Amino acid sequence: MDWLDFKERVFQKLSWVFDFSKFVIGLTIIVLIIHFFIATIFVVSGQSMEPNFHNGEYLLVNRLAVRNLKRGDVVGLYYPGNPKEKYIKRIIGLPGEKIQIKKSKIIIYNQNRPEGFILYEGLYIPKETITEPNKTWQIDKDEYFVIGDNRENSSDSRLWGPLPKKYLVGRAILILWPFRRINTISRVDY
Repeated sequence: MDWLDFKERVFQKLSWVFDFSKFVIGLTIIVLIIHFFIATIFVVSGQSMEPNFHNGEYLLVNRLAVRNLKRGDVVGLYYPGNPKEKYIKRIIGLPGEKIQIKKSKIIIYNQNRPEGFILYEGLYIPKETITEPNKTWQIDKDEYFVIGDNRENSSDSRLWGPLPKKYLVGRAILILWPFRRINTISRVDY
């Protein structure tokens, strides 16, 4: 083998390594852009969203949907008491509303319904679910009221107050794991 053959073989191998490195770097950039700007994965931790979502499930959260959130949406958020902790909760109250819990019923007061209306939650939690405490909250224009579906085992707005919008990540749109539970997460139509 002469020097030119050796040099050509080394160049071919280095060329393959360089092409593969470009592919890996490009793929990494695409994944990071998707993760930070389009969608991310949240892991359900604990029992606060049972019976609908269970400990250890992976949910895909659409970051772009944070601009168009509705009552009943399941959202990924950062816990305001420690923003390193991620939670999954359901939006109950929207900006500018007043929320009252009275005798396990959630009553919502807003511009369209100043006399208030009882939120029907039978679509996603059992009718006999107890919601406490008997209390009223006023939600500011950049806040949401979020609650876990498992009312007896959830740290949520009932304990730490309305959630500032800056802590919302996006709307959960898909259960990714475990495979037997893969499914889209429908919006609640009240």
